Amino acid sequence: MTVRDDAYQKIVERCCVLFGKTPDELNEDTEFIKDLGARSGNVSQMTNFLEDEFDVEISFMEFRRRITLGMAADYIAELCEE
Repeated sequence: MTVRDDAYQKIVERCCVLFGKTPDELNEDTEFIKDLGARSGNVSQMTNFLEDEFDVEISFMEFRRRITLGMAADYIAELCEE
């Protein structure tokens, strides 16, 4: 499994907890705000979770600019490669 795949799986896992969804309801194109109704607090919880999982520092504003779950996974993979 690649870092990107792992990041995507962790994002889906956390979205299930934060938004009461099942993995079957989520995909790469699921949008944080439009589809999940994410707010700043949700984004903060997500970034904190991912920082702990991947031992990277995540910019809240940079993460928030990622519209979909797939884009967020790409961003985490980029951070892990630096």
